[in-house]
Amino acid sequence: MEENQEVEELFEHHHVIVDKGQEQLRVDKFLMNRLEKTSRNKIQNAAKAGCIQVNDKPVKSNYKIKPGDSIKLMLPNEPRELKLIPEDIPLNIVYEDDTIIVINKPSGLVVHPGYGNYTGTLVNGLIYHFDSLPQSKGYAGRPGLVHRIDKLTTGLMVIAKTEYAMTHLAKQFFDHTVDRRYQAIVWGDIMEDGTVEGNIGRNLKNRKIMAVFPEGDFGKVATTHYKPIKRYGYVTLVECKLETGRTHQIRVHMAHIGHALFGDPSYGGDRILKGTVFTKYKQFVENCFKILPRQALHAKTLGFEHPETGEKMEFNSDLAEDMTQVLDKWERYVANRQLS
Repeated sequence: MEENQEVEELFEHHHVIVDKGQEQLRVDKFLMNRLEKTSRNKIQNAAKAGCIQVNDKPVKSNYKIKPGDSIKLMLPNEPRELKLIPEDIPLNIVYEDDTIIVINKPSGLVVHPGYGNYTGTLVNGLIYHFDSLPQSKGYAGRPGLVHRIDKLTTGLMVIAKTEYAMTHLAKQFFDHTVDRRYQAIVWGDIMEDGTVEGNIGRNLKNRKIMAVFPEGDFGKVATTHYKPIKRYGYVTLVECKLETGRTHQIRVHMAHIGHALFGDPSYGGDRILKGTVFTKYKQFVENCFKILPRQALHAKTLGFEHPETGEKMEFNSDLAEDMTQVLDKWERYVANRQLS
């Protein structure tokens, strides 16, 4: 998920072929009988969200199954036990209604509890501010979450307030219909639009980072479209549009084509990759790193279909202040070079 967790993890995937001797029965009743510990309400929510398909076509809960029908079901997993501690963490809420919340996440805020981060996360703040949020096993201990962005990445996230909204939104991410556009400062002078395609998986030598496997032997399919917004000679402000949502997708894809994100500590962007050998230039870049001690990546635009109204929602956010400050410094640096 750039930075969005794999949405596949949110769902159990079931595929059932109806037996020849099966009598006609509503699909929700049939599935409730076939799947242990699954409520009819959860199955009906899945149908309402388009997550039940018969012969590759979405059906409603009252569809009468027939012998030979091929039923595919995507169902939110059940949550595992994990104690969550409510904490009064300030949330920058961009939009809220009875169904969804859209927030603008600051740098340094971990999205959900995990190894080494049991408190102080976005989720701890969410459960403090909101009484009840839905959960799924794929995101155990992560109520309301249908995607995530990395700790040091800033920008927009959507959170579900109801189980149906979670199912509906997660399916939009799964189907790649969510419009996610990021802005990033990358090393190098990018002059033209481009696309990076290459499977992404865990680095075979370092499991903490990802790698691109262009031959497709490992990892999962990933596609990133990018275009330059403003060029500064040695760095470029680019917009990246995601087709897929793999962990660290923009970071690893841009590094793979020789344009690591400025300041990125995991993919080599936190050292000088382009520019002159002059001490003054080195000092200038080091000053930029001090202002922006993280990957220069911001989730700027988020568009999706509202789970209840069907309305197309689109949200835009201003670049994080640290990125803006660094771009201002590059602006002045380029201007001074042209004058000298």
